[in-house]
Amino acid sequence: MRRTVPVSLLSVALLVTACVTINVYFPAAAAEKAADRIIEDVWKLPGAKPADTTPAPQSSLGGRAFMALLDLVVAPAQAQQPDIDISSPEVQRAQASLEARFPRLKPQLDSGAVGLTVDGLVAVRDPNAVPLAQRNAVKSLVAEENADRKALYHEIAVANGQPQWEAQIQSVFAQRWVAKAQPGWWYQDSSGWKQR
Repeated sequence: MRRTVPVSLLSVALLVTACVTINVYFPAAAAEKAADRIIEDVWKLPGAKPADTTPAPQSSLGGRAFMALLDLVVAPAQAQQPDIDISSPEVQRAQASLEARFPRLKPQLDSGAVGLTVDGLVAVRDPNAVPLAQRNAVKSLVAEENADRKALYHEIAVANGQPQWEAQIQSVFAQRWVAKAQPGWWYQDSSGWKQR
């Protein structure tokens, strides 16, 4: 009899631990959607998709009973669809700063003087594409842009209560900036600079 009590306690502990970790994984698909929304707003891209308003399918009586039982075992908040919150004032402030700067950054991206880096930032790719008198201004522009991008990635992670996600969020944004880049813009991958 004593042997079953520790095994039962161990089983319960494993079940509780499994339930706790359900909501800790990084929701990559939700992060991509959030990144796309922000990038489309910052770059003023046409064709942003409207929110999905399709009603959820109705479940059967048995399905509802099962879900009610599941809600007793696993808290309903843990069973919800993963989402990335980008509505915090800090995230909105970083996004607004990126939007305000983009009209000055776009000509540099268009000319190829500045490119998108592999780590979700921007860099002066070709300093010779910038007149000597403007090089310091472009370097400052790039530094300001990178500071706001880093703040954006950090604040999204913090707003979602998962500061350890910052590197993953930055990685998702790095991919999405390139995917949304205009033809002719330069981007960096593991093998070097390429033109879109």
